[in-house]
Amino acid sequence: MITSWIKKLVLGALLLIAVVGCASTASRYPYYAREYDPRKHPYVIGVADVLQINVWKDESLSTEARVRPDGTITVPLVGEVKAAGRTTADLRDEIRNRLTQYVKQAVVTVAVTEVNSYAFTVAGNVGQPGVYSSRRFVTVSEAIALAGGPNRYATPKDIEIIRNESAKQRRIPIDYNEILEGDRPEMDIAVLAGDTIYVP
Repeated sequence: MITSWIKKLVLGALLLIAVVGCASTASRYPYYAREYDPRKHPYVIGVADVLQINVWKDESLSTEARVRPDGTITVPLVGEVKAAGRTTADLRDEIRNRLTQYVKQAVVTVAVTEVNSYAFTVAGNVGQPGVYSSRRFVTVSEAIALAGGPNRYATPKDIEIIRNESAKQRRIPIDYNEILEGDRPEMDIAVLAGDTIYVP
């Protein structure tokens, strides 16, 4: 009787371990809602983006500028200005403030006319691995679709986003099957510039 009870207990424990072992790492990752979503924030200018800077009623001060590799642009009268890593509103305010030395009550607008800095990598077992860019922010499933989707050798439940943050690297687990089945829509997070999506 006791032996039978012990056997059932051991069998139950083994079954629980098997179920937990089968669950993907992504299923146990609770932080998807906390991941940064650039679609909910003002656009941050990057290298190679093209900006249109207009000064109202003064075409000679208006210009189109591509952000150079060092992150700067050149603005008439103002000179070099750091643009990469800033929002258009922040950049506009600095240009306007510096122009007031020469022009009273300068009305300045800054717009991003070409987004060239948003690029990411899709690697591993996909149809067409490589570096991709987009004019708008894409989600994990959209990025994988751009790369032709997982191939027949892929393990879609063990996908990882490799994200560089300052001097360290972070890995975010993704279960592609759960995204497609609609079970975990929060897992379909926005891909950030510089991310690598690895499909094992």
